[in-house]
Amino acid sequence: MHLPASHTGRGHPGRRTLAAGVLALSALALTGCGLQPATSYVPAVGPGSITPLDGAEGVNLTVTSKNYTEQLLLGKIAVLAGTAAGFDVTDLSNVPGSQPARELILSGQADVLWEYTGTAWLTYLGQTEVITDQKEMWQAVHDIDLTNGVTWGAPAPMNNTYALAVRSEAVAELGGITAMSELASLPIEDRTFCVEAEFNSRPDGMNPMLTHYGLNRGAADSVPDNNIGIYDTGAIYSATDDGACNFGEVFTTDGRIDALDLTVLTDDLAFFPAYNVAPIFYTETLEAHPGLEKIFAEISPKLTDEVLRGMNREVDVDGAEPTDVAYAWMIDEGFITNPVS
Repeated sequence: MHLPASHTGRGHPGRRTLAAGVLALSALALTGCGLQPATSYVPAVGPGSITPLDGAEGVNLTVTSKNYTEQLLLGKIAVLAGTAAGFDVTDLSNVPGSQPARELILSGQADVLWEYTGTAWLTYLGQTEVITDQKEMWQAVHDIDLTNGVTWGAPAPMNNTYALAVRSEAVAELGGITAMSELASLPIEDRTFCVEAEFNSRPDGMNPMLTHYGLNRGAADSVPDNNIGIYDTGAIYSATDDGACNFGEVFTTDGRIDALDLTVLTDDLAFFPAYNVAPIFYTETLEAHPGLEKIFAEISPKLTDEVLRGMNREVDVDGAEPTDVAYAWMIDEGFITNPVS
């Protein structure tokens, strides 16, 4: 992401430009509380490890999310958790754009949203310092957002940031490469990359990444310009899988990583900013129902890159509905039960 598409308006279906966000906000102002999600179907929910909270009965809890696969999955997880906790949940997921979803939380029109630390830090809070340490990033956005009436819950291990991936069958041919620091030890002809146009030219993209890892863009003895291919975002995954390059720029929770059997290299020298996801709450709601934060603190540790890649794949590759995928996962983890089974 970095700023990854899901957070800044790049190729990922969830990224929207600021202009689009403003338009969506205008539409929100016109329709008021009439904004409706694309689908609000939720199966019957019974208690599992999540049980009804005291004081939740008859209380409305509004959940929102952005309008791309990963956010729809997380939004449905929040809806299911709130329902199991005994709230009357309003499902306001599938909001078009990051800024409108953020505004719903700031204004108290929504109570819960899964958000990315890097998005908040760089986009909403206007910070310019790049923070790669995940705990430090969470603490930074947590502390500032308290002054905005927003409370950040426990972060998940899931870090939806940029990465380089290689087709798994080529790993052995490339010396068993597992980490980005090993790029510098490869023969020049093996240092080939597929990247999108924005990442290629970003001041925090391809060129500084290579420099960070001891490589020089355009140098005949390092990474010649003809070693770098420019692709549309969606085409990078298939181009990497087809061997058009050895290393493709990917997003770490994209379901195509598993579907195409790509191996993600470890960013072992910490170049890419942290984009961990965490539940954020309208602070007044949390003050009235503090047990809500504990419920989401149980869910967060289970949300890893691998888990989200699997769920994203079920939706984007296999064609499953986000609600059904989220429901099955919540049951498998024991957070909820199916009362009609």
